Amino acid sequence: MSKVSKQNIRESVDDLLKYSLETKKRNFLETVELQVGLKNYDPQRDKRFSGSLKLPTIPRPNMSVCVFGDAFDCDRAKGLAVDAMSVDDLKKLNKNKKLIKKLAKKYNAFVASESLIKKVPRLLGPQLSKLGKFPTPVSHTEDLSQKITDVKSTIKFQLKKVLCLNVSVGNVEMEEEVLISQILMAVNFLVSLLKKKWQNVGSLVVKSSMGPAFRLY
Repeated sequence: MSKVSKQNIRESVDDLLKYSLETKKRNFLETVELQVGLKNYDPQRDKRFSGSLKLPTIPRPNMSVCVFGDAFDCDRAKGLAVDAMSVDDLKKLNKNKKLIKKLAKKYNAFVASESLIKKVPRLLGPQLSKLGKFPTPVSHTEDLSQKITDVKSTIKFQLKKVLCLNVSVGNVEMEEEVLISQILMAVNFLVSLLKKKWQNVGSLVVKSSMGPAFRLY
């Protein structure tokens, strides 16, 4: 059972939106983030976890995605005005760590043709995996536009070497009830991944990109 009620979340979201939309309105779309602090967890000894959750509404509409594509998918990406890179483009990076990190920093996520997905580690090394940005595969029979929408709607929880996690769960222009629902979904999904469930949760806060943190737990 969740230890964070819908009412708890509503009160924090009310404060968050009031600050973001009234007190300190920014000239860009602020993301709403869920920040998690874990406890009773040793990332060196305990099994690390990861999990992906698809949210009903895209948290970050302006999220940038690049397609690693064969000729067919590069053409599809071009038709959608989405950036794409061919095998030859990837080869030009020559496994240069600085160039690959620069690429990973430029885009929030990547999609790759099924025919290329196994070649990515050979072409780029382990850098994208280490950064949590390994491409999502897409087949020629799938709708590329829908696949990109799915990627933009999916959040990933992944424990690495630190006990802090941070995921985007919405934005300040969403309907309040939608935002509350997505925060609750994310919290419950995270807890389901934890070895000792709520005993591993030290803190939960929500905040907008440039706003203060509001504690949920």
